[in-house]
Amino acid sequence: MLIKRCSLFISLLLTVLLITVSATAQTPSYQNFPAPSGLAADAGEPSIGVDWKTGKVMYQAILETDRVTFSNTNPATATWQDATAINPPVVTLDPILFTDPSTGRTFVSELAGVCSLSAFSDDDGVSFTPSMGCGVPAGVDHQTIGGGPFAASVVPVLPPPAGYQHAVYYCSQAVVDASCALSIDGGVSYGPAVPIYTLLNCGGLHGHIKVGPDGAAYVPNKDCNGNVSVIVSRDNGTTWTIRRIPGSASGDSDPSVGVGSDNTVYVGWHGANGHPMAAASHDHGATWTNIKDIGTAAGIQNTAFPAAVAGDGSRAAVAFLGTTTGGDAQDAAHFTGVWHLYVAHTYDSGANWTLVDATPSDPVQRGSICLGGTTCGNDRNLLDFIDASVDKQGRV
Repeated sequence: MLIKRCSLFISLLLTVLLITVSATAQTPSYQNFPAPSGLAADAGEPSIGVDWKTGKVMYQAILETDRVTFSNTNPATATWQDATAINPPVVTLDPILFTDPSTGRTFVSELAGVCSLSAFSDDDGVSFTPSMGCGVPAGVDHQTIGGGPFAASVVPVLPPPAGYQHAVYYCSQAVVDASCALSIDGGVSYGPAVPIYTLLNCGGLHGHIKVGPDGAAYVPNKDCNGNVSVIVSRDNGTTWTIRRIPGSASGDSDPSVGVGSDNTVYVGWHGANGHPMAAASHDHGATWTNIKDIGTAAGIQNTAFPAAVAGDGSRAAVAFLGTTTGGDAQDAAHFTGVWHLYVAHTYDSGANWTLVDATPSDPVQRGSICLGGTTCGNDRNLLDFIDASVDKQGRV
């Protein structure tokens, strides 16, 4: 997992964290792998992906893409290399990276107005192929790219090219609505964007799209008529259905979704009371079970930036920034909490969670974290999200 770490709001440093799970106690432990001097120096809104074919970890923030190679030694070492996709760099907005783990294709996107500058790589960033960047019409904010198998019950309008077997989605929001466009040629081009909700149903901002093994696509939203929700398509993005989590209410962070190998869906969110929350669904979000506060073991009172991943159907992890200090965590003048990166893990479909402080001796943030977007002041240094992924061996 890659997170952006900030000490006293000033210096930014990126860290890779590896999870090791004991076969008996199942208590994960983490190692930190800082980027070397000269790489990842500006770490706004990091995204991470893992190529399961090669084991390479791909990372994106601001204008820089990096490739991280881990050794097979114990303890492991990490080698960072610049693999920037868009050269020379162009001043753009939101950076997003997505790696389809089974195909190994990595997509890099930089928001540029109502579309994105985008490219993809099949060799872990050694070379890139330009992409159309978005489907039309596209929104001006919160773009996200995701992909996975086509929905088995629905045949695409055109058969996908033999060279790339998965669907690719580009989603974004345009204040009054949000939309997603489907690519059937591996991200080279996209079809027309389809609205997935409007302000009559959900708030404008959404989280990052995830696609399950059966081709169902999920876009999380923190407020659909008062509830945390996933917007689901089971027909390759043709139609979308809002699936609400009953009784849930969110704070200002975007929720995050992870999908297990048996299509179990996990959602992690920033509760309205500040606490980190999670729930699971075994029927594409139609019903939800094990709605839990996953921060109780450490007494977490405020959280930000949940990032969910899943492996086997019964196993998932939700990373988040957390602090044991209560009160208004966005009060820049008075909030004095110290934030760490925590990761909660379940091995029984969300019935129980094991919580780990992944940065026990190195706080991620001190003081307030503003989640008000462009209305924030100096305490928006962490911007809007962190990210999490899992490798072929199940390490987060």
